[in-house]
Amino acid sequence: MTIDRRKFLKGAVATSVTAMLPLNWAFAQNRPAGMVPLDVSAVTWKNVDDLPKHFKILNSSPLNAFPPEHLLAPAKTPADIAFIRWNGLMPDFDSIDADTWEFTVDGESIETPKTYTIAELKKKFKTHTQQLVLECGGNSRENFYPNAKGNQWSNTAVFCAEWTGVLVKDVLADCGVKTNAVYTAHYGADKHISGKGAAISRGVPIEAAMSENAMIAWGMNGEDIPFMHGYPLRIVFGGRPGSVSQKCAVGMGVRDRVHDGKKMGAPAYQVPKNPVAPGEKVDNKDFRIIEEMIVKSLITAPQTGDELILGKSLEVSGHAWAGTRDVAKVEVSYDYGTTWQTASLTKPVNPMAWQQWKINLKLPQTGYYEIWARATDTKGDTQPMVQPQWNPKGYLFNGCHRVAIRVV
Repeated sequence: MTIDRRKFLKGAVATSVTAMLPLNWAFAQNRPAGMVPLDVSAVTWKNVDDLPKHFKILNSSPLNAFPPEHLLAPAKTPADIAFIRWNGLMPDFDSIDADTWEFTVDGESIETPKTYTIAELKKKFKTHTQQLVLECGGNSRENFYPNAKGNQWSNTAVFCAEWTGVLVKDVLADCGVKTNAVYTAHYGADKHISGKGAAISRGVPIEAAMSENAMIAWGMNGEDIPFMHGYPLRIVFGGRPGSVSQKCAVGMGVRDRVHDGKKMGAPAYQVPKNPVAPGEKVDNKDFRIIEEMIVKSLITAPQTGDELILGKSLEVSGHAWAGTRDVAKVEVSYDYGTTWQTASLTKPVNPMAWQQWKINLKLPQTGYYEIWARATDTKGDTQPMVQPQWNPKGYLFNGCHRVAIRVV
């Protein structure tokens, strides 16, 4: 397009010229006054100025941004809603040519190092499509007390998109994995904020790489991966910290030791080996790597601030996920955890996809209410009602999600 898309959309809505919209906006005549359509050009966003207003920007360099909770309602997260997390400088997307992009597999524990183009990956290996949850290890960090250092993410540094690509294990098998393999190493084209060296290079235990839910993907929701989500190739590990899902991936190593790349050392993406008091300092030798994410839920409706007429039923809905496990149940309370009601819960469309839940509540009297949600996974782990174990970097917050409404 030769005009600024965001200005175009705003102008179209302001003048109510529905015919000018760049998409067939069904039932546009019924839209609430002032509603701006979601931006369908997410694939072309290149910098912070391209982001629509529904994103909250935590940092512009490196870019970190997240959407409001209610926009995460779809079972499959649209690209223009998914949170954005970069650790360093984004590549020059204008210079990227997907036709010549290469992905190299090497390392101490690979028998035959090989390099593949995207076309070769598509031709040589079976293509898979599956929905996988990507969640920042610091999602919900703002909820820790006392405050933990790092980006103060709200509860939406998580999304579940549909990824298309090949399985990591198939590619590694083509190269040959030695019996001494311990860990993977992930490499991308993004640079440190200083412009020198890698921004991030993390990995996972070799067993995780051999799962059915570890991918080298070129597609997101049926389209090319958008620039800001890792075009043209992304390593995707469902159920693991989002930091191991390397964007703009140029290769993967298989190591005979735990990977020692950028942001693998303590305290980055690590928590104390033993419980510590809130605010306590922890020596780097006393941390452990976060290998898997944990059970959690999110309320996407109603929104905080909504009002309900007494006697009307309130539908509460959202998602739940549990790292590499499934969610067994979701419960909802409107009386601060004194009583809980069990919500209906869908099965995941595939392992490591999030699950949808909903429940209808009858609130007994007028006044202010907090709606709480908690999930329990298939091994019996349940979200804590308030704050989980505090840690210096604010990782793995999974206290009950809460929204506030008023009955009138």
